[in-house]
Amino acid sequence: MQFIEAPSPNFDARTAPPDILVLHYTGMRTGPEALDRLRDPVAKVSSHYMVEEDGRIFRLVPEERRAWHAGVSYWKGERNINGVSIGVEIVNPGHEFGYHPFPDAQIAAVIELVGDIRSRWQIPDDRIVGHSDVAPGRKDDPGELFPWKRIAEAGHGLWVEAPPAPGKPLAEGAEGVEVFALQAGFTRLGYDLPPSAKFDAATTAVVTAFQRHWRQDKVDGIADGATRAQLIALLRAAG
Repeated sequence: MQFIEAPSPNFDARTAPPDILVLHYTGMRTGPEALDRLRDPVAKVSSHYMVEEDGRIFRLVPEERRAWHAGVSYWKGERNINGVSIGVEIVNPGHEFGYHPFPDAQIAAVIELVGDIRSRWQIPDDRIVGHSDVAPGRKDDPGELFPWKRIAEAGHGLWVEAPPAPGKPLAEGAEGVEVFALQAGFTRLGYDLPPSAKFDAATTAVVTAFQRHWRQDKVDGIADGATRAQLIALLRAAG
């Protein structure tokens, strides 16, 4: 692959080989502005790669080093996400500055990059996630316009098409065995949501993050029957 070398000083030693891939959007007005920040030693943030809207790929941090992209985060029992992941920033202004669909050239480059990364590291499909998955309630990226289905159809990531399902919606304030089962399912998938049987703010945040990734036409934090059916289908697909 062709990369534009743009070294960032913001990295340190890994704790283990990477087995998680975290996709982000930059959430800044322009790509050059984001690139400057990812290379600013004062900002103390970075990623391994940044993909511009026209498909150019910048390499900032060697994969063998830990980039500082995920912050406080969790997935499948791992809390040191930076130490065991590769971070890819995808140029997009994000929800704050005019969120819009990701151009085809950019997504084609992301697909090629993800395949290239996976040729070197063992990263399972269910460990290819968004920043909002590992930090729900704190981050929204890469968001509901990111084409996770297209990425999965190219062979990278977990995706299913669950049929419509009935069931009363579960929302904040609900309690009981159905809420417990819902939380247990999200925990099994990878989210940090210890079952309490109480649908609280943390549960709303996880449902919202899940919808941004796996039910993008409905992002409201309410676990209706279709959202729960999608979760069950994903758990079956993940094994």
